[in-house]
Amino acid sequence: MTQTQQLRKLLNLPGIISAPGAYDCLTAKIIEQAGFPAIYMTGAGTSVARFGYPDLAITTETEMVSSARAIVASTDIPVIADADTGYGGILNIQRTIRDYEQAGVAGIHIEDQEFPKRCGHLNGKQVIEAHEMVPRIKAALDARTDPDFVVIVRTDALAVTGWEDTIERCYQYIDAGADGLFIEAIRSREEAEAIVSLFQVPIMYNFVETGKSPLINKDDLESMGFKIVIYPVSALLSVTNVVANVMSELKKYGTTSHMIENMVSVTEAFDLVGLSDMLNTSEIYKSD
Repeated sequence: MTQTQQLRKLLNLPGIISAPGAYDCLTAKIIEQAGFPAIYMTGAGTSVARFGYPDLAITTETEMVSSARAIVASTDIPVIADADTGYGGILNIQRTIRDYEQAGVAGIHIEDQEFPKRCGHLNGKQVIEAHEMVPRIKAALDARTDPDFVVIVRTDALAVTGWEDTIERCYQYIDAGADGLFIEAIRSREEAEAIVSLFQVPIMYNFVETGKSPLINKDDLESMGFKIVIYPVSALLSVTNVVANVMSELKKYGTTSHMIENMVSVTEAFDLVGLSDMLNTSEIYKSD
């Protein structure tokens, strides 16, 4: 079963899909081994951790696709990738879809922010008009060669043009063929409940620690009717804090020996990315 088929199957089964954010192969493997059914390749995390930029549309399509390809190759569960605004005009969007498909990604989301976009939980966002976004959605769908490839459409209008425009946009995006909706920066539990009551397509919830949306428990989101919940920066924010603390202690004491109990071993780290299996395979092919 392909990754796109896996994701379609998950979307058709009861229950919510939890997809924590990975920004490299290690975080992807940790997510997979923790037992999650899917991975979200976070645009913010990839931009910050892999390329050293804030989430301001500075990373390119080729950089993002390259990251996605590596994550897909290292895991066996479906990957949903952040495709930002599609990285340009209609032709760029179609190339983005084809490139992500060829990378093995199961689905993507594209958004209606103006380019250059910014993290959905920052102030100062701007959105294009709905009538400009609709043909972009249609172009993305037409570019698919795999009918199971999932295209989720994100709107950032809630913080820019308000509730009524957001809901009207969502209806237009569904009419254009969106496989699912992602309403960014939902401001309250009441808004979350209202959103899922209005639409019949799968709805994604963005769980961003220290962001603008309430941190609603997965079970509560499922009860409301959300189909996917992503955790784009849980790993990024945690790792940033842990590494900063380790470096502070190392600088202060000249050793990390007092912190060993909070670390994995070298072998455990290697095993996360397949050490034992690879060594076993190499033994098979050794000459007698």
